[in-house]
Amino acid sequence: MPTTTKPRKKKQPAPRPARTPTFEIMDTTLRDGEQTEGVSLLTEEKMTIAKLLLESVKVDRIEVASARVSQGEHATLKAICDWARRARLLERIEILGFVDHKASVDWAHSAGCRVINLLTKGSRKHCEMQLRRTLDQHLADIAQTVAYGRSRGMKFNVYLEDWSGGMLGCPDYVLAMLDQLVTLPFERIMLPDTLGLLEPNQVTEFISAIVARYPGVHFDFHAHNDYGLATANSIAGLRAGARGIHTTINGLGERAGNSPLEEIVVAARDFTPFRCRIDERRLADASHLTQVFTGKRIAWNKPIVGENVFTQTAGIHADGDRKGDLYHSRLTPDRFGRNRSYAMGKLMGKASLDYNLRKLNIELSDDQKKLVLQRVVELADQKNVITSEDLPYIISDVLQSPEERLFEVLDFMVSTNRGLRPVASVMIRYMGQTHQVSANGDGGYDAFMKALRSLESKVLGFRIPTLVDYTVHIPPGGRTDALVETIITWEGGMKTRGVNPDQLVAAITATSNAINIIAQRMREKQPRPKPARTRSKAPVSG
Repeated sequence: MPTTTKPRKKKQPAPRPARTPTFEIMDTTLRDGEQTEGVSLLTEEKMTIAKLLLESVKVDRIEVASARVSQGEHATLKAICDWARRARLLERIEILGFVDHKASVDWAHSAGCRVINLLTKGSRKHCEMQLRRTLDQHLADIAQTVAYGRSRGMKFNVYLEDWSGGMLGCPDYVLAMLDQLVTLPFERIMLPDTLGLLEPNQVTEFISAIVARYPGVHFDFHAHNDYGLATANSIAGLRAGARGIHTTINGLGERAGNSPLEEIVVAARDFTPFRCRIDERRLADASHLTQVFTGKRIAWNKPIVGENVFTQTAGIHADGDRKGDLYHSRLTPDRFGRNRSYAMGKLMGKASLDYNLRKLNIELSDDQKKLVLQRVVELADQKNVITSEDLPYIISDVLQSPEERLFEVLDFMVSTNRGLRPVASVMIRYMGQTHQVSANGDGGYDAFMKALRSLESKVLGFRIPTLVDYTVHIPPGGRTDALVETIITWEGGMKTRGVNPDQLVAAITATSNAINIIAQRMREKQPRPKPARTRSKAPVSG
Protein backbone atom coordinates (compact mmCIF):
# COMPACT_ATOMS: atom_id res chain seq x y z
CA MET A 1 0.00 0.00 0.00
CA PRO A 2 1.32 3.39 -0.84
CA THR A 3 2.15 5.53 2.18
CA THR A 4 0.64 8.92 2.53
CA THR A 5 2.29 11.79 4.28
CA LYS A 6 0.34 14.45 6.05
CA PRO A 7 0.95 17.90 4.66
CA ARG A 8 2.99 19.99 7.01
CA LYS A 9 1.24 22.90 8.57
CA LYS A 10 2.77 26.18 7.71
CA LYS A 11 4.37 27.78 10.70
CA GLN A 12 2.39 30.83 11.63
CA PRO A 13 4.45 33.94 12.25
CA ALA A 14 4.45 35.13 15.83
CA PRO A 15 1.96 37.93 16.35
CA ARG A 16 3.54 41.35 16.47
CA PRO A 17 3.21 43.17 19.75
CA ALA A 18 0.54 45.85 19.68
CA ARG A 19 1.96 49.24 18.88
CA THR A 20 1.66 51.77 21.69
CA PRO A 21 -0.48 54.68 20.50
CA THR A 22 1.32 58.00 20.67
CA PHE A 23 0.37 61.66 20.48
CA GLU A 24 2.17 64.95 19.95
CA ILE A 25 2.57 67.84 22.36
CA MET A 26 2.64 71.27 20.77
CA ASP A 27 3.55 73.77 23.47
CA THR A 28 2.49 77.37 22.92
CA THR A 29 3.87 78.98 26.09
CA LEU A 30 5.91 81.43 24.02
CA ARG A 31 2.92 82.52 21.90
CA ASP A 32 -0.47 81.89 23.53
CA GLY A 33 1.06 81.74 27.01
CA GLU A 34 2.65 85.16 26.53
CA GLN A 35 -0.86 86.56 26.07
CA THR A 36 -1.21 86.27 29.86
CA GLU A 37 -1.89 89.74 31.24
CA GLY A 38 1.34 91.43 32.32
CA VAL A 39 3.70 88.94 30.65
CA SER A 40 6.30 90.04 28.09
CA LEU A 41 9.36 87.85 27.62
CA LEU A 42 12.79 89.07 26.52
CA THR A 43 14.60 87.43 23.62
CA GLU A 44 17.02 85.64 25.95
CA GLU A 45 14.16 84.37 28.11
CA LYS A 46 12.22 83.05 25.12
CA MET A 47 15.37 81.39 23.80
CA THR A 48 16.02 79.70 27.15
CA ILE A 49 12.46 78.36 27.40
CA ALA A 50 12.52 77.20 23.76
CA LYS A 51 15.73 75.23 24.34
CA LEU A 52 14.40 73.75 27.58
CA LEU A 53 11.14 72.64 25.94
CA LEU A 54 12.72 71.02 22.88
CA GLU A 55 15.98 69.64 24.27
CA SER A 56 15.18 68.75 27.89
CA VAL A 57 11.40 68.44 28.31
CA LYS A 58 11.26 67.02 24.76
CA VAL A 59 7.99 68.44 23.46
CA ASP A 60 7.36 67.72 19.79
CA ARG A 61 6.77 71.28 18.56
CA ILE A 62 6.69 74.81 19.97
CA GLU A 63 4.76 77.86 18.84
CA VAL A 64 6.90 80.90 19.55
CA ALA A 65 5.34 84.05 18.08
CA SER A 66 2.52 85.74 16.19
CA ALA A 67 3.32 87.19 12.76
CA ARG A 68 3.69 90.94 12.28
CA VAL A 69 3.46 91.81 15.97
CA SER A 70 6.59 93.98 16.22
CA GLN A 71 10.19 94.34 15.09
CA GLY A 72 11.29 93.02 18.47
CA GLU A 73 9.21 89.86 17.98
CA HIS A 74 10.74 89.44 14.51
CA ALA A 75 14.26 89.68 15.96
CA THR A 76 13.38 87.14 18.66
CA LEU A 77 11.91 84.73 16.11
CA LYS A 78 15.04 85.05 13.95
CA ALA A 79 17.30 84.30 16.93
CA ILE A 80 15.27 81.18 17.83
CA CYS A 81 15.18 79.97 14.20
CA ASP A 82 18.94 80.51 13.80
CA TRP A 83 19.56 78.34 16.85
CA ALA A 84 16.98 75.74 15.75
CA ARG A 85 18.57 75.48 12.31
CA ARG A 86 21.98 74.77 13.85
CA ALA A 87 20.37 72.23 16.21
CA ARG A 88 18.43 70.63 13.31
CA LEU A 89 15.13 71.47 14.99
CA LEU A 90 13.82 74.14 12.62
CA GLU A 91 10.73 72.20 11.49
CA ARG A 92 9.62 72.05 15.13
CA ILE A 93 9.43 75.86 15.39
CA GLU A 94 6.02 77.30 14.48
CA ILE A 95 4.36 80.72 14.47
CA LEU A 96 0.78 81.94 14.25
CA GLY A 97 0.08 83.52 10.86
CA PHE A 98 -2.91 85.22 9.29
CA VAL A 99 -4.92 84.91 6.08
CA ASP A 100 -3.29 87.97 4.50
CA HIS A 101 -1.85 86.57 1.24
CA LYS A 102 1.84 87.57 1.42
CA ALA A 103 2.29 89.57 4.62
CA SER A 104 2.56 86.80 7.25
CA VAL A 105 4.46 84.50 4.90
CA ASP A 106 7.07 87.13 4.06
CA TRP A 107 7.42 88.14 7.73
CA ALA A 108 8.00 84.53 8.81
CA HIS A 109 10.24 83.67 5.86
CA SER A 110 12.53 86.66 6.48
CA ALA A 111 13.06 85.49 10.06
CA GLY A 112 13.97 81.98 8.93
CA CYS A 113 10.76 80.28 10.11
CA ARG A 114 9.32 77.59 7.84
CA VAL A 115 6.07 76.51 9.58
CA ILE A 116 2.98 78.71 9.88
CA ASN A 117 -0.13 77.87 11.91
CA LEU A 118 -2.72 79.71 9.81
CA LEU A 119 -5.48 81.36 11.83
CA THR A 120 -8.83 80.89 10.06
CA LYS A 121 -12.39 81.39 11.25
CA GLY A 122 -13.99 78.21 12.57
CA SER A 123 -17.45 79.66 13.18
CA ARG A 124 -19.87 81.45 10.89
CA LYS A 125 -20.23 84.26 13.45
CA HIS A 126 -16.50 85.03 13.41
CA CYS A 127 -16.27 84.76 9.64
CA GLU A 128 -19.20 87.00 8.77
CA MET A 129 -19.07 89.50 11.65
CA GLN A 130 -15.31 89.93 12.10
CA LEU A 131 -13.96 89.34 8.58
CA ARG A 132 -17.11 90.51 6.76
CA ARG A 133 -16.57 87.56 4.36
CA THR A 134 -18.70 84.65 3.21
CA LEU A 135 -17.34 81.14 3.72
CA ASP A 136 -16.50 80.82 0.02
CA GLN A 137 -14.62 84.12 0.05
CA HIS A 138 -12.73 83.11 3.21
CA LEU A 139 -11.76 79.76 1.69
CA ALA A 140 -10.51 81.50 -1.46
CA ASP A 141 -8.35 83.81 0.69
CA ILE A 142 -6.98 80.79 2.58
CA ALA A 143 -6.10 78.97 -0.63
CA GLN A 144 -4.36 82.06 -1.99
CA THR A 145 -2.25 82.50 1.18
CA VAL A 146 -1.29 78.81 1.27
CA ALA A 147 -0.37 78.75 -2.42
CA TYR A 148 1.91 81.73 -1.99
CA GLY A 149 3.48 80.28 1.14
CA ARG A 150 4.10 76.92 -0.50
CA SER A 151 5.84 78.71 -3.38
CA ARG A 152 8.26 80.12 -0.79
CA GLY A 153 8.92 76.73 0.82
CA MET A 154 6.60 77.18 3.80
CA LYS A 155 4.62 74.41 5.52
CA PHE A 156 1.20 75.03 7.04
CA ASN A 157 -1.02 73.83 9.84
CA VAL A 158 -4.44 75.47 10.20
CA TYR A 159 -6.33 76.76 13.24
CA LEU A 160 -10.15 76.93 13.12
CA GLU A 161 -10.58 79.81 15.55
CA ASP A 162 -13.76 79.47 17.66
CA TRP A 163 -14.23 75.92 16.35
CA SER A 164 -16.12 75.01 19.54
CA GLY A 165 -18.47 77.97 19.05
CA GLY A 166 -18.99 76.84 15.46
CA MET A 167 -19.84 73.28 16.49
CA LEU A 168 -22.31 74.55 19.09
CA GLY A 169 -23.91 77.21 16.89
CA CYS A 170 -23.61 76.12 13.25
CA PRO A 171 -21.93 72.74 12.71
CA ASP A 172 -22.86 72.76 9.00
CA TYR A 173 -20.52 75.74 8.54
CA VAL A 174 -17.65 73.88 10.26
CA LEU A 175 -18.12 70.73 8.18
CA ALA A 176 -18.40 72.69 4.93
CA MET A 177 -15.19 74.44 5.81
CA LEU A 178 -13.41 71.19 6.72
CA ASP A 179 -14.57 69.58 3.45
CA GLN A 180 -12.44 72.16 1.64
CA LEU A 181 -9.53 72.43 4.11
CA VAL A 182 -8.74 68.71 3.87
CA THR A 183 -8.08 69.21 0.14
CA LEU A 184 -5.39 71.81 0.83
CA PRO A 185 -1.78 70.87 1.76
CA PHE A 186 -2.11 71.32 5.51
CA GLU A 187 0.02 69.10 7.77
CA ARG A 188 -2.43 69.31 10.68
CA ILE A 189 -5.89 70.74 11.33
CA MET A 190 -6.11 72.30 14.80
CA LEU A 191 -9.42 72.51 16.65
CA PRO A 192 -9.45 75.23 19.34
CA ASP A 193 -11.96 75.61 22.14
CA THR A 194 -11.08 79.30 21.94
CA LEU A 195 -13.36 80.52 24.72
CA GLY A 196 -13.29 77.37 26.84
CA LEU A 197 -16.95 76.62 26.10
CA LEU A 198 -16.96 72.82 26.11
CA GLU A 199 -17.17 70.02 28.65
CA PRO A 200 -15.63 66.56 28.12
CA ASN A 201 -18.74 64.86 26.70
CA GLN A 202 -19.08 67.56 24.04
CA VAL A 203 -15.39 67.31 23.17
CA THR A 204 -15.78 63.55 22.76
CA GLU A 205 -18.89 63.91 20.60
CA PHE A 206 -17.52 66.61 18.30
CA ILE A 207 -14.00 65.24 17.76
CA SER A 208 -15.21 61.64 17.33
CA ALA A 209 -17.59 62.76 14.58
CA ILE A 210 -14.91 64.78 12.79
CA VAL A 211 -12.26 62.05 13.00
CA ALA A 212 -14.76 59.53 11.60
CA ARG A 213 -15.69 61.87 8.75
CA TYR A 214 -12.06 62.58 7.78
CA PRO A 215 -10.05 59.38 8.42
CA GLY A 216 -6.29 59.75 8.17
CA VAL A 217 -6.28 63.50 8.83
CA HIS A 218 -4.12 64.68 11.74
CA PHE A 219 -6.24 66.73 14.16
CA ASP A 220 -4.87 68.70 17.14
CA PHE A 221 -7.02 69.89 20.04
CA HIS A 222 -6.39 73.26 21.71
CA ALA A 223 -8.23 73.78 25.03
CA HIS A 224 -8.78 76.80 27.25
CA ASN A 225 -9.47 76.59 30.97
CA ASP A 226 -12.37 78.99 31.53
CA TYR A 227 -14.42 76.34 33.37
CA GLY A 228 -11.40 74.59 34.87
CA LEU A 229 -11.90 71.74 32.39
CA ALA A 230 -8.90 72.17 30.07
CA THR A 231 -7.10 69.04 31.28
CA ALA A 232 -10.24 66.89 31.27
CA ASN A 233 -11.24 68.20 27.85
CA SER A 234 -7.78 67.51 26.42
CA ILE A 235 -7.84 63.93 27.68
CA ALA A 236 -11.33 63.52 26.19
CA GLY A 237 -10.03 64.88 22.87
CA LEU A 238 -7.14 62.44 22.93
CA ARG A 239 -9.46 59.48 23.52
CA ALA A 240 -11.77 60.71 20.76
CA GLY A 241 -9.00 60.59 18.17
CA ALA A 242 -7.02 63.84 18.35
CA ARG A 243 -3.39 63.10 17.57
CA GLY A 244 -1.97 66.28 19.09
CA ILE A 245 -2.67 68.32 22.23
CA HIS A 246 -1.69 71.97 22.75
CA THR A 247 -0.32 73.07 26.13
CA THR A 248 1.41 75.87 28.00
CA ILE A 249 3.76 75.61 30.98
CA ASN A 250 1.80 76.23 34.21
CA GLY A 251 -1.35 76.70 32.10
CA LEU A 252 -0.39 80.26 31.11
CA GLY A 253 -2.70 82.09 28.72
CA GLU A 254 -5.47 84.65 28.44
CA ARG A 255 -8.25 84.71 31.03
CA ALA A 256 -8.09 81.36 32.88
CA GLY A 257 -5.26 80.09 30.68
CA ASN A 258 -4.61 77.03 28.52
CA SER A 259 -4.11 73.32 29.15
CA PRO A 260 -1.20 72.93 31.59
CA LEU A 261 1.67 70.94 30.08
CA GLU A 262 2.45 69.11 33.32
CA GLU A 263 -1.15 67.99 33.94
CA ILE A 264 -1.74 66.78 30.37
CA VAL A 265 1.44 64.70 30.26
CA VAL A 266 0.82 62.99 33.59
CA ALA A 267 -2.93 62.45 33.14
CA ALA A 268 -2.43 60.95 29.68
CA ARG A 269 0.18 58.54 31.00
CA ASP A 270 -1.81 57.44 34.04
CA PHE A 271 -5.33 57.30 32.57
CA THR A 272 -4.96 56.49 28.86
CA PRO A 273 -2.95 54.09 26.69
CA PHE A 274 -1.43 57.05 24.82
CA ARG A 275 2.20 58.03 25.28
CA CYS A 276 4.28 61.09 24.37
CA ARG A 277 7.98 61.91 24.39
CA ILE A 278 7.98 64.17 27.47
CA ASP A 279 10.62 63.72 30.21
CA GLU A 280 8.50 64.05 33.37
CA ARG A 281 11.51 64.75 35.57
CA ARG A 282 12.04 68.09 33.80
CA LEU A 283 8.50 69.39 34.28
CA ALA A 284 9.26 71.01 37.66
CA ASP A 285 12.33 72.73 36.17
CA ALA A 286 10.23 74.15 33.33
CA SER A 287 7.58 75.32 35.77
CA HIS A 288 10.06 77.07 38.06
CA LEU A 289 11.97 78.75 35.23
CA THR A 290 8.76 80.04 33.67
CA GLN A 291 7.61 81.47 37.00
CA VAL A 292 10.88 83.36 37.30
CA PHE A 293 10.77 84.78 33.77
CA THR A 294 7.06 85.69 33.74
CA GLY A 295 6.69 86.78 37.36
CA LYS A 296 3.49 84.70 37.49
CA ARG A 297 3.68 82.44 40.54
CA ILE A 298 1.55 79.32 40.56
CA ALA A 299 -0.67 78.22 43.43
CA TRP A 300 1.00 76.22 46.19
CA ASN A 301 -1.46 73.36 45.48
CA LYS A 302 -0.97 73.32 41.68
CA PRO A 303 -0.96 69.64 40.61
CA ILE A 304 2.45 68.11 39.86
CA VAL A 305 4.54 71.28 40.28
CA GLY A 306 2.96 73.18 43.22
CA GLU A 307 5.18 73.76 46.24
CA ASN A 308 3.06 71.72 48.68
CA VAL A 309 1.54 68.98 46.51
CA PHE A 310 3.87 66.36 47.99
CA THR A 311 3.47 67.56 51.57
CA GLN A 312 1.37 65.49 54.00
CA THR A 313 -0.18 67.52 56.83
CA ALA A 314 -2.41 65.19 58.85
CA GLY A 315 -0.62 63.02 61.38
CA ILE A 316 -2.73 60.00 60.41
CA HIS A 317 -1.27 60.21 56.89
CA ALA A 318 2.30 60.22 58.15
CA ASP A 319 1.47 57.27 60.42
CA GLY A 320 -0.07 55.35 57.52
CA ASP A 321 2.95 56.02 55.29
CA ARG A 322 5.30 54.82 58.03
CA LYS A 323 3.36 51.60 58.44
CA GLY A 324 2.95 50.76 54.76
CA ASP A 325 2.89 53.71 52.34
CA LEU A 326 -0.88 53.78 52.79
CA TYR A 327 -1.24 57.33 51.48
CA HIS A 328 1.01 57.01 48.42
CA SER A 329 -0.30 56.90 44.84
CA ARG A 330 1.12 56.79 41.33
CA LEU A 331 1.93 60.47 41.79
CA THR A 332 5.15 59.81 43.66
CA PRO A 333 7.43 62.85 44.06
CA ASP A 334 10.56 61.00 42.88
CA ARG A 335 8.81 60.47 39.53
CA PHE A 336 9.17 64.22 38.99
CA GLY A 337 12.53 64.69 40.68
CA ARG A 338 10.90 65.98 43.88
CA ASN A 339 10.70 64.89 47.53
CA ARG A 340 7.88 64.11 49.93
CA SER A 341 7.65 66.10 53.15
CA TYR A 342 5.49 66.02 56.27
CA ALA A 343 4.14 69.37 57.45
CA MET A 344 4.42 70.51 61.04
CA GLY A 345 1.35 72.02 62.68
CA LYS A 346 -1.55 71.34 64.98
CA LEU A 347 -2.68 68.34 62.88
CA MET A 348 0.68 66.58 63.01
CA GLY A 349 1.31 63.51 65.12
CA LYS A 350 4.30 61.61 66.42
CA ALA A 351 4.98 60.02 63.02
CA SER A 352 5.24 63.44 61.34
CA LEU A 353 7.59 64.64 64.05
CA ASP A 354 9.72 61.51 63.63
CA TYR A 355 10.03 62.13 59.88
CA ASN A 356 11.20 65.69 60.43
CA LEU A 357 13.61 64.78 63.22
CA ARG A 358 15.12 62.05 61.06
CA LYS A 359 15.50 64.56 58.20
CA LEU A 360 17.59 66.79 60.51
CA ASN A 361 19.44 63.81 62.06
CA ILE A 362 18.15 64.68 65.55
CA GLU A 363 17.44 62.02 68.15
CA LEU A 364 15.12 62.61 71.10
CA SER A 365 13.64 60.44 73.82
CA ASP A 366 9.91 59.69 73.82
CA ASP A 367 9.36 62.16 76.67
CA GLN A 368 11.27 64.87 74.82
CA LYS A 369 9.24 64.23 71.67
CA LYS A 370 6.00 64.71 73.64
CA LEU A 371 7.21 68.10 74.88
CA VAL A 372 8.30 69.20 71.41
CA LEU A 373 5.04 68.03 69.84
CA GLN A 374 3.04 69.93 72.44
CA ARG A 375 5.01 73.12 71.73
CA VAL A 376 4.54 72.77 67.95
CA VAL A 377 0.78 72.46 68.40
CA GLU A 378 0.76 75.51 70.69
CA LEU A 379 2.63 77.60 68.11
CA ALA A 380 0.38 76.40 65.28
CA ASP A 381 -2.70 77.40 67.29
CA GLN A 382 -1.30 80.94 67.31
CA LYS A 383 -1.34 80.89 63.48
CA ASN A 384 2.45 80.56 63.33
CA VAL A 385 3.85 78.68 60.32
CA ILE A 386 6.11 75.85 61.48
CA THR A 387 8.74 74.16 59.31
CA SER A 388 11.39 71.52 59.91
CA GLU A 389 14.00 74.30 59.96
CA ASP A 390 12.24 75.71 63.05
CA LEU A 391 12.64 72.43 64.92
CA PRO A 392 16.11 73.08 66.42
CA TYR A 393 14.84 76.31 68.00
CA ILE A 394 11.69 74.70 69.32
CA ILE A 395 13.78 71.88 70.78
CA SER A 396 16.22 74.37 72.32
CA ASP A 397 13.35 76.30 73.87
CA VAL A 398 11.45 73.27 75.14
CA LEU A 399 14.43 71.39 76.48
CA GLN A 400 16.07 74.54 77.87
CA SER A 401 19.31 73.93 76.00
CA PRO A 402 20.72 77.40 75.14
CA GLU A 403 24.03 75.86 74.17
CA GLU A 404 22.31 74.48 71.05
CA ARG A 405 22.30 78.01 69.61
CA LEU A 406 25.86 78.17 68.36
CA PHE A 407 25.45 81.42 66.40
CA GLU A 408 23.61 84.55 67.51
CA VAL A 409 23.37 88.16 66.39
CA LEU A 410 23.76 89.99 69.70
CA ASP A 411 23.37 93.52 68.38
CA PHE A 412 23.53 95.49 65.16
CA MET A 413 23.19 98.98 63.76
CA VAL A 414 22.30 99.70 60.14
CA SER A 415 22.57 103.28 58.94
CA THR A 416 21.06 104.48 55.66
CA ASN A 417 20.68 108.00 54.32
CA ARG A 418 20.22 109.80 51.05
CA GLY A 419 23.78 110.65 50.10
CA LEU A 420 26.06 107.96 51.58
CA ARG A 421 26.27 104.21 51.13
CA PRO A 422 24.51 102.22 53.87
CA VAL A 423 26.76 100.85 56.61
CA ALA A 424 26.15 98.01 59.07
CA SER A 425 27.92 97.30 62.35
CA VAL A 426 27.20 93.83 63.71
CA MET A 427 28.07 92.06 66.96
CA ILE A 428 27.75 88.27 66.92
CA ARG A 429 28.53 85.39 69.23
CA TYR A 430 29.79 82.15 67.73
CA MET A 431 30.85 79.11 69.74
CA GLY A 432 31.01 81.29 72.86
CA GLN A 433 33.26 83.95 71.29
CA THR A 434 32.07 87.50 70.55
CA HIS A 435 33.07 89.34 67.37
CA GLN A 436 32.22 92.77 65.97
CA VAL A 437 32.46 93.69 62.26
CA SER A 438 31.32 96.46 59.92
CA ALA A 439 30.76 96.79 56.16
CA ASN A 440 29.23 99.01 53.51
CA GLY A 441 26.64 97.79 51.01
CA ASP A 442 24.15 98.78 48.36
CA GLY A 443 21.34 98.57 50.89
CA GLY A 444 20.88 97.98 54.60
CA TYR A 445 20.51 94.21 54.33
CA ASP A 446 23.34 93.99 51.76
CA ALA A 447 25.65 95.83 54.18
CA PHE A 448 24.63 93.43 56.98
CA MET A 449 25.35 90.38 54.79
CA LYS A 450 28.74 91.73 53.70
CA ALA A 451 29.66 92.24 57.35
CA LEU A 452 28.75 88.62 58.12
CA ARG A 453 30.59 87.29 55.05
CA SER A 454 33.79 88.89 56.36
CA LEU A 455 33.61 86.28 59.17
CA GLU A 456 33.32 83.24 56.87
CA SER A 457 36.93 82.07 56.74
CA LYS A 458 38.44 83.30 60.03
CA VAL A 459 35.51 82.81 62.43
CA LEU A 460 32.75 80.58 61.01
CA GLY A 461 34.82 78.16 58.97
CA PHE A 462 32.13 77.75 56.33
CA ARG A 463 30.59 79.73 53.48
CA ILE A 464 27.23 81.41 54.03
CA PRO A 465 24.96 80.13 51.21
CA THR A 466 23.71 82.39 48.43
CA LEU A 467 20.24 83.88 48.78
CA VAL A 468 17.91 82.42 46.11
CA ASP A 469 14.53 83.94 46.99
CA TYR A 470 13.27 86.53 49.47
CA THR A 471 9.59 86.81 50.31
CA VAL A 472 7.87 89.26 52.65
CA HIS A 473 4.37 88.64 54.03
CA ILE A 474 2.36 91.38 55.73
CA PRO A 475 -1.16 90.64 57.02
CA PRO A 476 -3.86 92.27 54.81
CA GLY A 477 -5.13 95.43 56.47
CA GLY A 478 -2.35 95.28 59.05
CA ARG A 479 -1.26 98.40 60.92
CA THR A 480 2.18 99.94 60.50
CA ASP A 481 3.30 98.00 63.57
CA ALA A 482 1.93 94.68 62.26
CA LEU A 483 4.23 91.69 62.23
CA VAL A 484 6.24 91.11 59.07
CA GLU A 485 7.20 87.57 58.10
CA THR A 486 10.32 87.31 55.95
CA ILE A 487 11.04 83.94 54.32
CA ILE A 488 14.44 83.44 52.70
CA THR A 489 15.24 80.51 50.42
CA TRP A 490 18.93 79.69 50.34
CA GLU A 491 21.17 77.86 47.92
CA GLY A 492 20.54 74.12 48.38
CA GLY A 493 16.83 74.56 49.14
CA MET A 494 16.95 75.49 52.84
CA LYS A 495 14.28 77.97 53.94
CA THR A 496 14.38 80.11 57.07
CA ARG A 497 12.02 82.76 58.37
CA GLY A 498 12.03 85.70 60.74
CA VAL A 499 9.07 87.52 62.28
CA ASN A 500 9.27 91.10 63.56
CA PRO A 501 7.44 94.41 63.10
CA ASP A 502 10.62 95.68 61.40
CA GLN A 503 11.21 94.10 57.98
CA LEU A 504 15.00 94.40 58.24
CA VAL A 505 15.04 92.79 61.67
CA ALA A 506 12.86 89.95 60.35
CA ALA A 507 15.37 89.39 57.50
CA ILE A 508 18.30 89.45 59.92
CA THR A 509 16.52 86.91 62.15
CA ALA A 510 15.93 84.61 59.17
CA THR A 511 19.62 84.94 58.21
CA SER A 512 20.78 84.23 61.76
CA ASN A 513 18.60 81.11 61.83
CA ALA A 514 20.17 79.86 58.59
CA ILE A 515 23.74 80.34 59.84
CA ASN A 516 22.90 78.62 63.11
CA ILE A 517 21.42 75.61 61.27
CA ILE A 518 24.59 75.27 59.18
CA ALA A 519 26.79 75.66 62.26
CA GLN A 520 24.92 72.86 64.05
CA ARG A 521 25.23 70.60 60.99
CA MET A 522 28.95 71.31 60.76
CA ARG A 523 29.41 70.41 64.41
CA GLU A 524 27.46 67.17 63.98
CA LYS A 525 29.78 66.13 61.13
CA GLN A 526 32.92 66.57 63.24
CA PRO A 527 34.23 63.27 64.64
CA ARG A 528 33.84 62.96 68.36
CA PRO A 529 37.00 62.21 70.37
CA LYS A 530 37.30 58.60 71.42
CA PRO A 531 37.44 57.98 75.18
CA ALA A 532 40.93 57.16 76.48
CA ARG A 533 41.54 53.47 76.99
CA THR A 534 42.65 52.45 80.55
CA ARG A 535 44.80 49.47 81.28
CA SER A 536 43.32 46.96 83.68
CA LYS A 537 45.49 46.22 86.71
CA ALA A 538 46.78 42.72 87.16
CA PRO A 539 45.01 40.85 89.95
CA VAL A 540 46.88 40.82 93.24
CA SER A 541 47.42 37.33 94.56
CA GLY A 542 46.60 36.82 98.23
